[in-house]
Amino acid sequence: MARQTFLIYFGLFLLSTISSSVSEAAREKQHRRQRLGAVKLFVFGDSYADTGNCPKPSAASWKEPYGFTFPGTPAGRFSDGRVLTDYIASFLGIPPPLPYQWRKDGKSRAAFGMNFAYGGTGVLNTMVKEPNMTTQIDLFQQLLAEEELYTKRDLNSSIAWVSLGGNDYAAYMASSHGDLQGFPNLTKSVINQLALNLKRIHGLGVKKIAVAAIEPLGCLPAITASSSYQNCSEAENSLSKFHNQLLQEAVHKLNNESGLPVPAFEIIDLHAAFTSALATHQQNHHTGTIKFENPLKPCCVGVEKGYSCGNVDESGAKKYIVCEKPSLSFFWDMIHPSQQGWSAVYSALRPSLHHQLY
Repeated sequence: MARQTFLIYFGLFLLSTISSSVSEAAREKQHRRQRLGAVKLFVFGDSYADTGNCPKPSAASWKEPYGFTFPGTPAGRFSDGRVLTDYIASFLGIPPPLPYQWRKDGKSRAAFGMNFAYGGTGVLNTMVKEPNMTTQIDLFQQLLAEEELYTKRDLNSSIAWVSLGGNDYAAYMASSHGDLQGFPNLTKSVINQLALNLKRIHGLGVKKIAVAAIEPLGCLPAITASSSYQNCSEAENSLSKFHNQLLQEAVHKLNNESGLPVPAFEIIDLHAAFTSALATHQQNHHTGTIKFENPLKPCCVGVEKGYSCGNVDESGAKKYIVCEKPSLSFFWDMIHPSQQGWSAVYSALRPSLHHQLY
């Protein structure tokens, strides 16, 4: 009888604890929604951030098999599915911000901000005609002046996500045939212009600017292909580290000059997040950590030299192959992470995002 009584009381206690926990979680979720309801996300960058700005006729992001995992058809993202912009927006409790190119077709989505990122672009001019970062900010400034979509109050509770730089170095490498001698001066030019751009975004009224450190360039499949996707290149990785060192110094200077009690500029350490994700190899079902078969090997590649993911010949025949399980690949193509890859990067970043974005 005593045992029965104990079990009844224990059951009631457990039920009460679970109910309290669920209720607390629900209240926290509601509180978070209320607190984040006014947040708007403005995005500036390249293909790591683009969610549909590149023109349909030419961009690989609008061709099969891009979008294979999500949403199941090409949707303007340079991946098989979601990219980091999607995960950042989800963290903020909002839908992905509307791509600038689609602003006239989806004004209701503009309430959550806007994405000005274009694949292939850089801080400076690169090998594509799409707008570089300075021009992306011009478009943002023009939008603020002409369309009156956002008030000063909107901007005061907004966040800018800035993710670019890799294409500046890719363009230099292509034009210099791999000669790294001029790289330090180029990096200084990139960081100087980037700092001016970040300051300009803040001057337009955006309260918080989060800028991505550059990923380890030497670990991109375009580089590791020469080692059959076995080893990262330390030479290219040292270039990434130099960029990030100068970025750290520039952001520290911007925060000192702003005189604000809370830093307006934050670095999101994409380099460390990539490194952490790439260090994993096999799926760990016990910890739930996302792991990969060979993290340096891309899922989608051209069938031979001269072809890449998404290419077809004159007759429309596919000139690429896709791996059997994209979820086991960190990289989708020779440059861009898969959805699972970006998920792993986001998982590495998430513990520090709340502190950095608020």
